[in-house]
Amino acid sequence: MPRPSFSLTASAAALLIAGACTAPTRVENIEPVETGDGYQAQYRAFAGPAGDPPVLRSAAMNAAKCRPYEGGGSGGKLGVSVPAALGGETLSRGDLLDLRLPDDVTFTGEYVVSRDGTLKVPFLQPIRAEGRTPDAVAADLRAALLSGAFYDQRPELSLLITDLAPVRVAVSGAVFEPQAVEIGNVSGADRDARRQLALGASTEGRNLSVALRSAGGIRPDADLSAIQLIRGGAIYTLDLRGVVEGRAVPDVILASGDELVVPSRQCFQDDLMRPSPISPPGVALYLSNLTQPATGNAPSAIGQEVREVPYGTRYLQAVVDANCVGGARATSAARSAALFSRNPVTDVSVVIERPIEKMRMRADRDDYDPYLLPGDAIACYDSSVTNVAEAARVLGIVGAVALIR
Repeated sequence: MPRPSFSLTASAAALLIAGACTAPTRVENIEPVETGDGYQAQYRAFAGPAGDPPVLRSAAMNAAKCRPYEGGGSGGKLGVSVPAALGGETLSRGDLLDLRLPDDVTFTGEYVVSRDGTLKVPFLQPIRAEGRTPDAVAADLRAALLSGAFYDQRPELSLLITDLAPVRVAVSGAVFEPQAVEIGNVSGADRDARRQLALGASTEGRNLSVALRSAGGIRPDADLSAIQLIRGGAIYTLDLRGVVEGRAVPDVILASGDELVVPSRQCFQDDLMRPSPISPPGVALYLSNLTQPATGNAPSAIGQEVREVPYGTRYLQAVVDANCVGGARATSAARSAALFSRNPVTDVSVVIERPIEKMRMRADRDDYDPYLLPGDAIACYDSSVTNVAEAARVLGIVGAVALIR
């Protein structure tokens, strides 16, 4: 078999080297992200040379798309009052209750709120308990004992919660993972033995904030002024805007069958991109790092699938986390990285590519440094110098194989 001529190998070398030096093609997207009309204005393409006076406009561009707050108002002193029907301890199916009447052995005992949401006491008609407070149920118990002629006068009784059961609630709207979630499940190993023996029950595991966080956390487009809690056909509107600023909010306790609906303002709100009791616990970020001098993901301490980064992390921070930055300037300075994301409102994907060194050098870098969302991915690309070196290495292998033949 005739050996391939050296001129053919040289031609291949020229093509490979030319391809290695070619600038990446323009990334196509369905949404007009380059002009700032994507989910984040930070996705848009660079405007003006780096030497222009830096003006940070992304936050204002994002805010210009926002619908008015459904709950009314735009800030200032926000109400934190809880509707009377949602105040206090709320019973749910599975809750353990302690009922006591003085000098009584017939009705005194421990009871569990039944699956149908009622409290079943011997010789009495079932009493509706789910979604109500122990005091309200106790009042019905007293009336039932009187009407049933078990007592001649209003009896003294005590009805206390001794254990709160987990509940399942539905969460929809502007959260990252709308679904039915189970909250409030605490194992016996996590409970103090003395508290288990004591009367009364206390848990934060059945609060509204826990349900929102269990559904992936609120999205940056959420309207926190008008969170809807639907219980028994009634709709209650709660204002949680203060939660991201560390202020008191109506974090009510939930019962099985409750529904939470988080409306959307149809815009990206930069001030919601911070850790809070209702934000995502973190961002599961997919990373791919095959740049030089890193030889692969494992030596670069990048997991097989994802890395967890704090909520509020930005593109440049993730690029550093992926070991895409640093090294010899001659071979590493011209790297770039691509961000793969998805608009959670429209469910349309977006890809942007940023030259890392250009981002680092610009004074207005914050205006083009997008926040990361759960499920985003980062891919690193080598500089042109590294590409040429890699092409030359491959050609050396190809040439050696050709000579052997």
